[in-house]
Amino acid sequence: MDQILVGIDVGTTKVCTLVGEIGEDENLRIVGVGVVPARGIRKGVIVNVNEATQAIRASVEKAERVSGYDIERAHIGLAGAHVSSINSRGVVAVQHGDRGIEPEDVERALDAARAIAIPHDREVVHVVPRGFSVDGQEGIRDPIGMIGFRMEVEAHIITGAVSSIHNLIKCVEEAGVGVDELVLDPLASGEAVLSDTEREMGVVLVDIGGGTTDIAVFIEGSIWHTTILSVGGNHLTNDIAVVMKMPSTAAEDAKIQYGHACPDMLDPNEMIQVLAFGENMPVRVPRRELAQVLEARVEEIFSLVLQEIKRSGYDGLLPAGVVLCGGTAQLRGIRELGKQVLKLPVRVGGPGELQGLTDSILTPAYATSVGLLRWGHRQGAVGLGPRRGPNVGRRFLNWFKAFLPDRG
Repeated sequence: MDQILVGIDVGTTKVCTLVGEIGEDENLRIVGVGVVPARGIRKGVIVNVNEATQAIRASVEKAERVSGYDIERAHIGLAGAHVSSINSRGVVAVQHGDRGIEPEDVERALDAARAIAIPHDREVVHVVPRGFSVDGQEGIRDPIGMIGFRMEVEAHIITGAVSSIHNLIKCVEEAGVGVDELVLDPLASGEAVLSDTEREMGVVLVDIGGGTTDIAVFIEGSIWHTTILSVGGNHLTNDIAVVMKMPSTAAEDAKIQYGHACPDMLDPNEMIQVLAFGENMPVRVPRRELAQVLEARVEEIFSLVLQEIKRSGYDGLLPAGVVLCGGTAQLRGIRELGKQVLKLPVRVGGPGELQGLTDSILTPAYATSVGLLRWGHRQGAVGLGPRRGPNVGRRFLNWFKAFLPDRG
């Protein structure tokens, strides 16, 4: 029987529900898509429970109609500037060191790493192992089966604001869907757009959505640093609306149709037609004028990304450069401007190796949505059947397995 997976990306501009099937060939086939405009969500955080619940419910119902499945639970994307991360270490004595390290020992070590002091208004979302040492021997990726008596794990711990997390869970559950697991957006996006080589060599994932820019540093196959900035594609639209005195809807249309991040790459004589306040008919303006507005904001976003990379201390460990995804990554010229500002290799990544209803989702805008399904596949989740309640930060051992290479 095919494995059924469901992912819900609750974004600032759209709510996307995907239903996928994993067959015997292990290929992901998209059988249901439900995309609706987001409501009640600002910068990745719920600001109106009723409106957000209605948007999630509409997205789920749309995906149910297309797929023919009744969705009972799903993996949910988590974003927002309230998310932060810290690295921690956990040490345990191996219970039966002469017989080899067992999965339970790994779970205890991760549990020890998780036991950090965090404010009462924050909650652990992910505990991701970065590496292990056994009896002083470092650089171990998979300690299971090794002989040893003292094991240490270095873990990346991601936390979020309790209120924001539980408001999201409340909206999803009121829409009739159980939360199987919350997955940080850049972790999910990485599943969809990063290659194993990039993860191993050192790469920065930059997911520029509508309200936030998610940053994740992957080195040696695991995540080493994460942060979320409160700036995104909606800021570009707002800049156009303010500077060029246009309604927001017209500004969004102009950004999508004519937008470019590098004015110098455009013909200075090229004119475009836009709708402006106080005018009954479209007016002609130089396309370069629009591009100059976009260039300033995109350059600011990349400057903030560069600042965060340097703050992480890993800026010298990223030969694979930067992979861009998210809706704003579709802006023309953004890759070229990124290379100028970041002084790193830059590519735009979208979901690949998909079958089924892929016409509308093979773009960088759906990286998180597809990544949620791939993440669920790693965890062995099923989107149908008896409903299970949320348990944020659970299943440490599955996290460990998810970040290891295949054992054979």
